[in-house]
Amino acid sequence: MANENEAQNASDDRPSVGLKLAHGFGAAAFGIKNNGFDYFLLLFYGTVVGLEPGLVGLAILIALVFDAISDPLVGYWSDNFRSRWGRRHPFMYAAAIPVALSYFLLWNPPDWGDAGLFVYLTVLAVLIRTFITFYETPSSALIPELTRNYEERTSLQSYRLFFGWSGGNVMSIIMFGVLLTGPLGMRDRGAYETYGIIGSLLILAAIMISALGTHHRIPHLHRPVATGEKYSVRRIFREMVEVLSERSFIALFFSTVLFAVATGLSAALAFLILNYFWEFSEFQLFIWTCTVFISALLGFLIAPYMTRKLGKKRATITLGILAFTIQPAPVLARLAGIMPENGDPILFPLVLTINMLDLALIIAVQAVAFSMIADLVEANQVRTGRRNEGVYYAAITFTRKTTQGLGVLAAGLILSAIAFPEGAEPGTVDPDTIWALGAFYAPSLLILWLTSLAFLSRYKIDKAGHEENLRRIAAQSQE
Repeated sequence: MANENEAQNASDDRPSVGLKLAHGFGAAAFGIKNNGFDYFLLLFYGTVVGLEPGLVGLAILIALVFDAISDPLVGYWSDNFRSRWGRRHPFMYAAAIPVALSYFLLWNPPDWGDAGLFVYLTVLAVLIRTFITFYETPSSALIPELTRNYEERTSLQSYRLFFGWSGGNVMSIIMFGVLLTGPLGMRDRGAYETYGIIGSLLILAAIMISALGTHHRIPHLHRPVATGEKYSVRRIFREMVEVLSERSFIALFFSTVLFAVATGLSAALAFLILNYFWEFSEFQLFIWTCTVFISALLGFLIAPYMTRKLGKKRATITLGILAFTIQPAPVLARLAGIMPENGDPILFPLVLTINMLDLALIIAVQAVAFSMIADLVEANQVRTGRRNEGVYYAAITFTRKTTQGLGVLAAGLILSAIAFPEGAEPGTVDPDTIWALGAFYAPSLLILWLTSLAFLSRYKIDKAGHEENLRRIAAQSQE
């Protein structure tokens, strides 16, 4: 009877909309940080400040090395931290001011030479990515604790992705629609300084609102059990290997790696495809950016619905096949000669609509796939007797941060392979080069996306398995 009650309690465990909003809004901090690093950092330091672009890339690489060390350690630390404010919230509160301040400083560098600027950028990149880990990993790790309900975990993750995408997109709209519209355009240093002020204030607000909005749940969150065993490097390493050896996690991990590489490749070539392949105007690009909000909202609605109808793995694979075949379809259709010509009035609304719907599907895939991490927690607890949400989410967070760099590298290799000219005006590039750009771009994405789904198909935990894990944990607690 106790086991049946445990399963019933999990089914009835539904967080309020207010709690979902508070928890989800915090993801805007990660979205804003990613927006700056993905789209504007290289442009700002490489062309506005004047730092050698290769040194900018090296600074980011060094920050990734620190991520490889700090991410799993922060996850493990937050899993085992004891305080009157629980395991997660002390990290979240502690990160707020440091990450906001360091993000502000990133966009307001001193007038130093290359050596000084390189050190300045490297130190701040390391600090920002470490401080955001102190917030993002513990905050994400709250999902399995805020609800045990299989479908509600997807709903919580949908809120996070909605605010994460929206937060980053707000900053892009502010930049392209307001700050970079002056006579200096993309080279306006004052615009980036203002961008840093706005971004840092929004990051601070997102973290504090989320931490305060979930603070009342602290008494209901899990507290680590003292084992009497002393902490050591050997113990930490042993426990993390034990946690991450779960087969379903390995499948999800490699799927996420390929997903992130594809995302990085797509983002790195996005403006080239829009500017040179389709020859869209700056105003059309602004409209394109604005529609991300619609995609985020649609993805937010689709993910929980598909989870209820199909379960997480089937929903992810179904949505993924749709999304990942639709995304390269317009480019493949152009290569086959069956798309309207550039400048045709129907081309922009056609490609925009396809992208808007496809991005919604991709966001839904992310929401469902990332919510699958939460269900690993109980599977691991059954095996080890420990709850290691932080370690799981740290691994995925690290993967999202690092493998996007591999996508950028892949984009660079494609541009080198086709000898794409630097600084060329849209409409002036050799048509054969443009054709080659599309011919490399679309198949590469398709292969990466579909291989990612192939790994995901090895994930084993469905709703029945999750509820069985809850029953087994309840039985163990009665012994």
